[in-house]
Amino acid sequence: MKRNGAQILLESLAAEGANLIFGYPGGVVLPLYHRFREYPQIKHVLVRHEQGAAHAADGYARASGRTGVCLATSGPGATNLVTGICTAYMDSIPMVIITGNVARDLIGRDGFQEADITGITLPITKHNYLVMRASEIAPAVKEAFHIASTGRKGPVLVDIPKDVFIEEADFEGYPDQVHLRGYDPVTIPSDLEVERAAAILNEAQRPIILSGHGTLQSGATDELVALAERAQIPVITTLLGISGFPEDHALSYGFMGMHGHYFCNMAADHADVVVGVGMRFDDRAMGRFKDFNPQAQIIHLDIDPAEIGKNFHTHAPVLGDVRQSLRALLPHIASTTRPDWIRWIDDVKAQHPTDYDAEGAEVTGPWLCRAIAQQTQRKATIVTGVGQHQMWAAQYYNYTRPRQYISSGGLGTMGFEVPAALGAQFAQDEPVWSICGDGGFQMTCQELQTVAEHKLPIRYVIFNNGYLGMVRQWQELFYEDNYHSVALGQPDFVKLAEAYGVTALRATTRTEAAAALREADAHDGPIVLDIRCVEQENVWPMVPAGAALSETVESAEAL
Repeated sequence: MKRNGAQILLESLAAEGANLIFGYPGGVVLPLYHRFREYPQIKHVLVRHEQGAAHAADGYARASGRTGVCLATSGPGATNLVTGICTAYMDSIPMVIITGNVARDLIGRDGFQEADITGITLPITKHNYLVMRASEIAPAVKEAFHIASTGRKGPVLVDIPKDVFIEEADFEGYPDQVHLRGYDPVTIPSDLEVERAAAILNEAQRPIILSGHGTLQSGATDELVALAERAQIPVITTLLGISGFPEDHALSYGFMGMHGHYFCNMAADHADVVVGVGMRFDDRAMGRFKDFNPQAQIIHLDIDPAEIGKNFHTHAPVLGDVRQSLRALLPHIASTTRPDWIRWIDDVKAQHPTDYDAEGAEVTGPWLCRAIAQQTQRKATIVTGVGQHQMWAAQYYNYTRPRQYISSGGLGTMGFEVPAALGAQFAQDEPVWSICGDGGFQMTCQELQTVAEHKLPIRYVIFNNGYLGMVRQWQELFYEDNYHSVALGQPDFVKLAEAYGVTALRATTRTEAAAALREADAHDGPIVLDIRCVEQENVWPMVPAGAALSETVESAEAL
């Protein structure tokens, strides 16, 4: 059966079950857009900037566990995706990115709106394709989805020249199998590695589990809970690991790292065995590498062999899917109790609680996060931007189910919160709450038009302190109070939202903010809350850049 390239692509996406695409049209992809009406089962969501398409696909993937899909034209359309692609790559998010390119005879000739997007994105994609024949589209799409969603997940780009969309080819159906020599991720761990890890863990007196994003990606929450309960091991998470272990569990101690809880950092630094589960042992979590807990033995469960031993010597590597590895490990683990070790952590927690909310009428970041948690009964999906509000949301919300906390971790992308919340909302029925910075919100707020068009019930809460808060904090603490280029001029966020047809409220006191949160919770569509917060407030505790976890500080005076 003859089909042109555009039809083959849409047939392939439909067969893959990719029924939602975030995109923005342009010249070279018009042959594809011309065919969308023939495939009503595929919903195209028109964003207002290509970066928004990438972040929306990312947010959809994080909230649903499925592969997100975005689409853009050639040249600036494709390059506008780059920040979103890199964000997904750093956080191992399964995405398939489809871009158009100039016609084949113009490639390499500096044609209008030509950009070598496969070359540009080679370092920030798991794999990419330049498809030069219509007959190659279906196999490329099949491989792209397979690669994106298996092993260590990540973004895969498929670039298609304009005339390939028009070219006809025989189409005998979407492939049902993938044959990729050289790509065979190890998912089942070896018995030897499992037994060695179990032997070390069974001998441990002060073990700690560091749970990362891999726990969420592999759906391993139940297995992690079972291991922690059997061996009575306290669990702390990385920033991206938040919500992978229920924070209302007795063995949950929150998250560690640069702005993690003081007691978590101390527990990690005093453990005799550290069990890394689906995490990278990166600098923001571990502090100064050479001074992290030198006496600890490290067990590392991960699906990516490149991560094991990358930053720390690993005494017991367990290569495989985290869920499968935990299942294999559990029968070898002795049931035990650790009252002294848990009491030690509890004592440190009692002496150094994460509670930096001063009394008063002014709205502080910790107070506002707690108020959102109380209003939503800690059941909402939270999508954050990057900065102080991100850290407060991590510290004060208390997450109890998987995929409840969505944030840009590895790349730290400001502006992530607006379009990522859009994508997350398409993945679920319950309203999404987006905790925003006033700086990041201005980067991508054009997506309010998309939100309004689809009547998405997202609650955007802007922590408006008039500054690039985290940058200002660093300038205060480490650059002699030299506040350069961090005081933000800004629009009237209420008028801006209303211009897009979105309801908006402003609050300047705790009483007004609490009332605004109640109104937002009851609202049946999108709403923006401009909450005026304390202007110069810092996030504590903190591990200064280049410091060790043992050097965590709780005030400026301690620096």
